[in-house]
Amino acid sequence: MGMTFSLTLEQTQKLIMTQELRQAISILQLNIQELINYVQKELEENPFLDLADDSTKTDEPETEPDWAEYFRDKSDLGFSPAPVKREEGASWENFVSQETTLSEYLLQEWELIAPDPLEKHIGAFIIGNLDEHGYLTISTSEIACALKLPLQRVLQVLRKVQLLDPPGVGARCLEECLLIQARVLGRLTPAVRDVIQYYLRDLAEGRVARVAQQLHLSVHEVQEIRDLIRTLDPKPGRRFASGDGIHYVIPDVVVEKVEGEYVILVNDAIANRLTVNNFYRGMLTNDSCDTDTKRYLEQKLNSALWLIKSIEQRRLTIYRIVEALLRRQRAFFDHGVRHLQPLTLRQVADEIGVHESTVSRATAGKYIQTPRGVFALRFLFGSGVEGADGTAAAAESVKRLLADLVADEDPARPLSDKQMADILRQRGINLSRRTVAKYRSEARIPPSSARRRF
Repeated sequence: MGMTFSLTLEQTQKLIMTQELRQAISILQLNIQELINYVQKELEENPFLDLADDSTKTDEPETEPDWAEYFRDKSDLGFSPAPVKREEGASWENFVSQETTLSEYLLQEWELIAPDPLEKHIGAFIIGNLDEHGYLTISTSEIACALKLPLQRVLQVLRKVQLLDPPGVGARCLEECLLIQARVLGRLTPAVRDVIQYYLRDLAEGRVARVAQQLHLSVHEVQEIRDLIRTLDPKPGRRFASGDGIHYVIPDVVVEKVEGEYVILVNDAIANRLTVNNFYRGMLTNDSCDTDTKRYLEQKLNSALWLIKSIEQRRLTIYRIVEALLRRQRAFFDHGVRHLQPLTLRQVADEIGVHESTVSRATAGKYIQTPRGVFALRFLFGSGVEGADGTAAAAESVKRLLADLVADEDPARPLSDKQMADILRQRGINLSRRTVAKYRSEARIPPSSARRRF
């Protein structure tokens, strides 16, 4: 049979990843702080975008965007209408405020007590070389060399810096940090000094009896020293700002209980204030504009409208996901973490009719404020274990149960992992000893040997 050639038409459907679709997906992934930064950048680059200021509003009626028109093709990002509740919120520019850094705080103290200019200079140099936790990052020999001063003089000033508040700053290692704090408290006995200098690792691993034997102390005395050490702060400077910028968690969504019903408030201050500049929009109808200028203006207008649409789509998607979480995790919202249920991204995706990847992008890196506290959105998803009656318990709720068991145990006879597994089994949760040990470790609960008190 001879080979023949023919021309045929065939209609196929396929999804093309356009620049606009990439932008919409990218915006969906942003948390509220990242979205704020993104919008600021777009405001600088696109003259069609404006951020409405409540204080400059006039009596002229606002033109509300026609969202029905924007979302006519509901298949693009899985849109479906959802009830909307908007409330006036605080300006997001005011969320971050400046705090005193450790270095600034110490310099203010040092300025008041340094007796002479030279000592003031040495102390300021030492303070300038402390890390964010309050530890000295260079050796005293390096300081002496840099300042061209005798080592003994530097050591004298360092000892004075170590008397500043918070206690423990200026230390060169963990042991010195703890010794300084014990001295300030008036608790630095020879036994406390020996334990801090030589036996911290043994204490951390629960070898109380070994430490007592090595130092010829009673087990009770070593336990009291361990209790003292636990009251000390290994990172005395951490309560201050790092100096690299203060990072606050700004919730992307808030769930409040109003008259017995939960209300979802998506943090949408950006979408609520973002508008199209009417001056530049009017230029499109200006006959004096040449073709290239109009093409540029049309491109920027379309970009502005798509950005507003994408931000609104992000808000609606987050709303619907949290709405599903409220249905699925009602016991958590009512009673707390111990009532958290196992839940997967796919289950929520199927419930609201979007792809699993959409739920993944919409929940990654975002936070939810609830009557039970502020949590990462992903915290409400998680694996679980099956109970004896066929019901399931979330891994986080099991960890809370383990913490409760440890809190109620006899300190002289702490529960082993096997004993905790047996207790959970009696409560209808079947876990192996190894799984209990895994959850205990993830919950940062020490093993029974480290929890025992004699």
